[in-house]
Amino acid sequence: MRLQSVRSAGPARRRRPGGRRGEALAFYGFVSPWLIGTAVLTIFPVGYAFYLSFTAWDGIAPFKPWVGLANYREVLTSPDTLSSLYKTLLLVAIVVPVTIVGSLFLAILLNERVRGRTVFRTLIYIPAIVPPVAAALIWKVAFDQNSGAVNRFLHLFGVNALMWLTGSRAFIVLIVVLLWGVGAGLIINLAALQTVPVEQLEAVRLDGGGALAAFRHVTLPVISPVLLFQTVLTTITTLQTFVPALLLSPISDGVSNVYTNIPNANRVYMVDVYSQFFAYSRYGYGSAMLTIFFLVIVAMTVVIFKVAGRSVFYAVDPNAAAKEG
Repeated sequence: MRLQSVRSAGPARRRRPGGRRGEALAFYGFVSPWLIGTAVLTIFPVGYAFYLSFTAWDGIAPFKPWVGLANYREVLTSPDTLSSLYKTLLLVAIVVPVTIVGSLFLAILLNERVRGRTVFRTLIYIPAIVPPVAAALIWKVAFDQNSGAVNRFLHLFGVNALMWLTGSRAFIVLIVVLLWGVGAGLIINLAALQTVPVEQLEAVRLDGGGALAAFRHVTLPVISPVLLFQTVLTTITTLQTFVPALLLSPISDGVSNVYTNIPNANRVYMVDVYSQFFAYSRYGYGSAMLTIFFLVIVAMTVVIFKVAGRSVFYAVDPNAAAKEG
């Protein structure tokens, strides 16, 4: 009779007590600096500003009078505030399309194999790394009425010196300052153009299509996610324009006079918010302006994703990838 040896099963390996708990503690320990920073520097200030928007606090008195929705009603009916919002939206309508189209055009030109393209790439990208304060001051000197390079250049054609930093022309200077950094999107667009499949471009040429057809049917769909990202980012950045509009104004001798010296054409929304806080000490009203502006930015971002997102081509469907994950 054949005996079969039965091998006794050893005791099952037990999970070390507190293993999962230790991993969780380690995870929260590593992310705690970010969580603390977000709570202290973002969540608390936003919540406190939202609370102040219902008060008439002047920034000094310990007592904060509760006014309810009065600040919001004033924001939505104030001609000055609505005018500043209109100027900001007009600025976005001009700067964003020119920036997106301009950076893409430059990227296409510098993506070709031409002599010295590295030098041209560097020269176009340099303005993007100049600090905003320095850029505003450089253009302020260039557009100076008496000694500015712009008026000296126009004088060669018999044009008298113009007052660029006052009146309605100040808005033109502000647009120039914002468009000066158009090269910021150059690197991103160049990287996106490198991902365009060469085989598909050659297929379009073999079918008799030209450069325009290749760009429309191949290049543009491939880089569309990058263009959507740039559109959203540029829109948010332009909406928050503040430093150039402030620094392009004539020099003042005090904080309270800064706002009064800013040309009316450059009194965009964030400049109006600044004046409410530091010139008029209306912290409650300024907080209400910021709350409404936050909702405007969120709404515009959602609209961009809804409208432009329909034309974006993804090699992998993000919704399907999320379901599989």
